[in-house]
Amino acid sequence: MGRQGLGGRHAVVVGGSLAGLLAAHVLAGHADRVTVVERDRFTDDGAARPGVPQGRHPHVLLQGGQTAMESLLPGFLAELRAAGAPLVGMPSDMVLWQSGRWFRRLAASVHIYTGSRAQLEALVRRRVLANPAISVVEGSEVVGLLGDASRVRGVLVRERTGEARVEPRAVPADLVVDASGGGTKAAQWLTGIGATSPYEETIDTGLAYASRVYRGKAGVLDGDTVGYYVYPGTEQVHGGGALPLEDGTHLVIVSGLRGDEPPTDDEEFTAYTKRLAHPLLDRWLEDAEPLSPPFGYRRTANVRRRYDLPGHPAGFLATGDALCAFNPIYGQGMAVAAMSAVALRDALADRRRTPTTRRVQRALLGASRLAWDISAGADRKMPGAVGNALGGRPTDGVTDWYLRRVQERSPGDPVVGDAFRAVLHLAAPVTALFAPPVARAVLFQPPAPSPTEAPEMPEAPETR
Repeated sequence: MGRQGLGGRHAVVVGGSLAGLLAAHVLAGHADRVTVVERDRFTDDGAARPGVPQGRHPHVLLQGGQTAMESLLPGFLAELRAAGAPLVGMPSDMVLWQSGRWFRRLAASVHIYTGSRAQLEALVRRRVLANPAISVVEGSEVVGLLGDASRVRGVLVRERTGEARVEPRAVPADLVVDASGGGTKAAQWLTGIGATSPYEETIDTGLAYASRVYRGKAGVLDGDTVGYYVYPGTEQVHGGGALPLEDGTHLVIVSGLRGDEPPTDDEEFTAYTKRLAHPLLDRWLEDAEPLSPPFGYRRTANVRRRYDLPGHPAGFLATGDALCAFNPIYGQGMAVAAMSAVALRDALADRRRTPTTRRVQRALLGASRLAWDISAGADRKMPGAVGNALGGRPTDGVTDWYLRRVQERSPGDPVVGDAFRAVLHLAAPVTALFAPPVARAVLFQPPAPSPTEAPEMPEAPETR
């Protein structure tokens, strides 16, 4: 890329979802022009786009993602709150169950935004596209790359008109960033110019989920409780819960593994909630009004593409799910998209090092590493998991033993729980779990008591 980054040149971003928009925002500070190529046509009606197939399902913006988003777009979180996106304190505002234990509803140590994906993306799009240096080509798709095995020099773009023989047009560029999502065709694009396709690491549990919008009338999701969630695990493989949306409704989700996928039939969807470890959600649905049909989703494998390895051409980067896709059940995707954009910004602005393609790609991969370790680390233990990344390191046995003890203590111990949540919400590194106060509790103390029944109210601050 050169020491001066992309100054005076043209960058193309493939994909206009969150990762692509934020990458374009960063690149606009280093290039004269940035062109975003998007398969869909944007609308402001809040409807899920075909290019975001999981858009009808729950999305959360984790604490680490909030910090990154605010760093990129100052004032964005205030805009999100003004638009009505629910800000949920964890664990105070939620009834949570994991591994056979209810969580104490202690004062919130982290917060999540639980509004719809469409709302958050529309707010980002409005901010990013206000920059005159950024333009969007909607209703078009990238079908190939320009260049050769040593350098990518642009893209081939074809308008999506429904006609079979529309000829693609060449769009030269000094940098191409693939943000086209988990369904990326970059491997084919690269081999098409004689370059090497990336090595892929995969872990797939076969997890599937289904979601449906409800409006509640009474019960645990009113008053001081805004949501409910049962986390799946190796012993209790079914998960599910309800999260609030910006319009006062709740998005209900249920999940299961391969061969036991949640149905999308109305009555069967409701019956499936009975498979959760506690009837709380099922009881709430008895008085809740369904506002949408159930929608299913099954593409939940963890996939990491190693563009940071030698042999890939200059002038091509990958970010977002096109680089590293996670099991969506952990809610990491939007946060990692924002954190990756921060990594891109910092790598391009680093005056101590020339921002070569490989160096910047390593920075992008680094931004997703913690989320991968969490998602892939949990999924490789699930029954029936398959993939080429299931194997662990020699030290994993000791680490797994320690992390099991962390998880056992997090529902009832505020010190362990705060550290555990900070890591899971991408707000702190894994080393936070080994800080002396946490390690003492994990190594030398039994699990602290936790509620025997679903806690209806947050605990008063002085009980902590």
